[in-house]
This record gives sequence, C-alpha cells and structure tokens, in this order.
Amino acid sequence: MQGILKALGHSIDGLVYAWKSERAFRQECILAGILLPLGCWLVDSGLQRAALVSPVLLVLIIEILNSATEVTINRISTDIHPLSKIAKDLGSFAVFIAITHVVFVWGLVIFT
Repeated sequence: MQGILKALGHSIDGLVYAWKSERAFRQECILAGILLPLGCWLVDSGLQRAALVSPVLLVLIIEILNSATEVTINRISTDIHPLSKIAKDLGSFAVFIAITHVVFVWGLVIFT
C-alpha cells in the first residue's frame, strides 16, 4: 500500500509540474474540460462515448510524454544540438498527430 501511495504522490507532483510549467498542457486540459462532458452529452452509446473520450485523454498523455522528453533533453544539455532538436520535434509531432486523431474521430462519430 505504501508503494501505491508513494507512486500517487509522484503522479501528483508530475501533474502540478505540468500544470505550472507547460502552457500547452494547460490549454489541452482546458479543452479536455470542455470536450469530455460534451462528448458524453452528444452521443447515446457507451461505445461512442469511449470513442470521443479516449483520443482526448491520449492527447494529454502524449503531451506529458513530450514534456518529459523536453525536460530530459534540457537536463542533458541546454546547448543547441541537432539531435536535441530532432527529439523535441518528434515529440511535438506526436502531439500534433494525437490532436489530428481527436479531430478525425470526433468528425466521424458526430457527423456520420
């Protein structure tokens, strides 16, 4: 039980850091706060709700992993390096794909 509580504490620390330090994460949380209730209200079936909710949560997950990558790169060195840029760009692209996924899934579920 102590291990679970300790892990929960680390998770809360991560949430606090992300909220305080990552503007994109805050923006995506605000958008999720709008889309999640809207997605549950707009559709009737549990499967459709899951289809709308899951990609929104995936954006948050990928944004957090992108932030972790950026922090790690900055910890290694703040010098400009082509590989550091590539790592950060790949993380950014992953977030972009996740956001595109939200738009695609919501479009399919809502308009078909």
